[in-house]
Amino acid sequence: MNTEYPATDLVILAGGQARRMNGTNKLLQQFDDQIQLSKICESFKTQVQHIWVNSHRDSSIYKQIEPDIECYADDQQGFLGPLMGMKSAWSHLQADYALFIPCDVTYIPSQTLVKLHRALQKQPLAQVAYVNMNGDALYPFCLLKRESLSVLEQAIAENRLSLRDCFKQLDAQAVAFQKQNLFFHSINSLDELQQYKQLSSCN
Repeated sequence: MNTEYPATDLVILAGGQARRMNGTNKLLQQFDDQIQLSKICESFKTQVQHIWVNSHRDSSIYKQIEPDIECYADDQQGFLGPLMGMKSAWSHLQADYALFIPCDVTYIPSQTLVKLHRALQKQPLAQVAYVNMNGDALYPFCLLKRESLSVLEQAIAENRLSLRDCFKQLDAQAVAFQKQNLFFHSINSLDELQQYKQLSSCN
């Protein structure tokens, strides 16, 4: 286990309805040569304490693929987005830090977790650090401290579900990553998935 930073759990955010994917479970899709669940787990399993999936379905399938993972559903029904998935995490995780990653990311930079932890260490008041990919803020791909919970709870209670707005209150730190020829940093529709596969095969 890494000693460069405090104990951290990984949470894969897969709690949405995937409306633009016709309900297809993105975490079980193969964007590249691996199922997304396996790709994400492999990237981080040596760097984190535990791996969780925030999802309302298919937990038995996830565990067949990755037997060591744990699953939890949102505290409230209604598909309230990643903010609810993050808030719900803290009643399950033991660690005081959680790395959240959306289930539909196409590229996971090396050193992501170390760099996000460094950003928080440099700014003690910051309670979250997030990935900025090629100039795009990927707010759901972030490292969050447990002490952020009261801010998350208040935002949800007031139905303010924007991660960007919530993160402003948490003194969010952006960590920049670059990747050439990255056509989609996340896949949001079947059409995008088709394009991504075609463009990837051309490279």
